Amino acid sequence: MKAITFYSFGGPEVLQVAELPKPTPGPRQIRIRVRAAGVNPIDGKVRSGSMEAIFTTPLPAVLGVDVAGVVDALGDGVTDVSIGDRIVGWADAPAGAYGEFALASTYTRLPDGLDFAAAVALPVALETATRSLDLLRVRAGDTLLIHGASGAVGQIAVQLAADRGATVIGTAAQANQDRVRGLGAIPTVYGPGLVERVRALAPNGVDAVLDVAGKNALPDSIELRGGTDRIVTIADGSAPDLGVVFTAGPEQRSAADLAALADRLVRGEVTATVAAVLPFADAAAAHRLSDGGHAGGKVVLVP
Repeated sequence: MKAITFYSFGGPEVLQVAELPKPTPGPRQIRIRVRAAGVNPIDGKVRSGSMEAIFTTPLPAVLGVDVAGVVDALGDGVTDVSIGDRIVGWADAPAGAYGEFALASTYTRLPDGLDFAAAVALPVALETATRSLDLLRVRAGDTLLIHGASGAVGQIAVQLAADRGATVIGTAAQANQDRVRGLGAIPTVYGPGLVERVRALAPNGVDAVLDVAGKNALPDSIELRGGTDRIVTIADGSAPDLGVVFTAGPEQRSAADLAALADRLVRGEVTATVAAVLPFADAAAAHRLSDGGHAGGKVVLVP
């Protein structure tokens, strides 16, 4: 099969098309003929090598966790789906989603009315947001600051935190302030003066901070919290040096939660923005868009 891979760390230009063996599903795995793969900011950080201090990536590697497509083969013990079913889920390493085929053991059927590109915006964002909010112990009455609230993970985190009864302040570029407000958060721009802006919006202080952007916002977050307690980042590799929790797992993938979120998306009860859909051959361009941090939603690759 054809897949997008890389043999050395570096910029988007290291991504290349390679011919790889078609993966074989193991027990309780399915093989998916990929119709859409999500590009996440962490993909670019792994590709660049900046995550090697947090976790190592054997090379060559095929990136991509968000996957949507059609069931192509069943491993032993799989009885909940059939060949030809439309599904969305999390690709199992090391196959990755940036290929014609991927493997998955946690997935759900796509509800009617949801296309592959829209569905693939959900898995990583759901799992990451849920895990992070749990680590932060976000509950009703809290004021939560989310850095990068207009991005793919940030959008879901805002909505899930609001579901818990939290008040959310979300940072985003000036162009995305209305989008953040529409998600149910209080928007503000990032950059110099952030501490003063947040204190004006939350005079009683913020109870927790979630950084999904990785744009050097941790020092301001520590100042706002008066320490490192209840601060979590998914994107800033400087976290260990600052005493801040960096979360990359253990992952808590839930097919039931994914099915529920997909149903809510179809009903219009939640929002998940697809910022761009590009062919696999343009994976480098997709990474440049994602790396820039201003995509404003999920970047999606399609065969």
